[in-house]
Amino acid sequence: MIVLDLFAGPGGWSHALAVLGVRDIGLEWGEWACKTRASQGQLTIRTDVAMYPVWPFLGKTTGLIASPPCQAWSMAGKRLGLLDQPLVHQAVADLATGRDTREQLLPACRDERSLLAAEPMRYLHALNQQGQPEWVAMEEVPDVLPLWRQYAAILRSWGFSVWTGILNAADYGVPQTRRRAILIASRTRTAEPPPPTHAKAAEPESLFGPGRAQWVSMAEALGWGATDRPVPTVCAGGGPGGGPEPFPSGSRKTLTDARDRGAWKPQTTPAEAKSRRIKSGSVTPHAVQECCGRGVLGRACTGEVGWSWSLPSNNQANATVRRADEPAGTLFFGHRANECVWVSEPAPSDTDEEPTAPESIRITAREAGLLQTFPADYRWAGNKGQQFSQIGNAVPPRLAAHLLAPHLGKTLHPDDFTLAA
Repeated sequence: MIVLDLFAGPGGWSHALAVLGVRDIGLEWGEWACKTRASQGQLTIRTDVAMYPVWPFLGKTTGLIASPPCQAWSMAGKRLGLLDQPLVHQAVADLATGRDTREQLLPACRDERSLLAAEPMRYLHALNQQGQPEWVAMEEVPDVLPLWRQYAAILRSWGFSVWTGILNAADYGVPQTRRRAILIASRTRTAEPPPPTHAKAAEPESLFGPGRAQWVSMAEALGWGATDRPVPTVCAGGGPGGGPEPFPSGSRKTLTDARDRGAWKPQTTPAEAKSRRIKSGSVTPHAVQECCGRGVLGRACTGEVGWSWSLPSNNQANATVRRADEPAGTLFFGHRANECVWVSEPAPSDTDEEPTAPESIRITAREAGLLQTFPADYRWAGNKGQQFSQIGNAVPPRLAAHLLAPHLGKTLHPDDFTLAA
């Protein structure tokens, strides 16, 4: 029996299945994603999912996984998929009855990738004629939730139990507050989301449940202990082609340089840090976010240095900024404005010194992979831009494993994902 993985990418679902002792067959078109999968020994058919026939999988498929490309829907892109929603809904409705109207609908789409979100229904309709698959798991950006609800209504009419909703990856031990629209369906069990294992604040065990650990921080995921110092080097390069250096050559530094100066200091607890700032009458988290987003630090921001996390968007002033003792924001890559950098965040000071520019240091592919819960030795193919594109679009394996374990009759153990090496 086959677990079929549509739009398999660089192996987020596949690695989760490997942890659980199962293999899938991935359908993927991207050259570098296929090479990454090959380097990990994952079974892959390099093909256009929209063109590949379903008949080879009929009568053989126990589970279907789908994470259609999200560029047309993502906050990081132009979001033309939202304008194409009526066309995508029409394609899904037609495919559910065996009518293939994709060729007629495609010319009207503002983004040709939008209809890819309807492709899983083509496979599901054909497989359903054979009473398969037994279960379905699908993942996309939050704006796709209405489409997942349409899928859910159709699957329920075929005898599936279905759950749809938004899950936060941080609630499952991923060091990243990545929110995703999820669909879970099953013919044999009640579909429901996996119970969260983590929370923003740790919850002790009680009569009402086993309790939850605190969200995993970036520092913890990267192995920065109480006395350890970060040592990854600068990661240069831009979009798919690598791109020029983002900073003047004279300003490029590495985290090793920062370590040698003693700049990295593991944070105290968030409550202590907040209390210290309030008592000093200096910077609020919002002010730090604005300062870092603009590329300069305000007058009250000078002083001792620690490390923050910056995820610049197209509007730099609205960048997501997280300290190393917090989970990352959603990782997404693809063009220069959406790349991630480490930014030095000075502690509060009462001096009237002139503002100084923060140090900006590029995140490495290894770091980004760890924050997606890929292992440290995962072999990413391609240049820096191609690697980052794969990482940003991947499903966090740890989240995927929590979603899949119940369908496979497996138990996920806390030590099944060792992040930092």
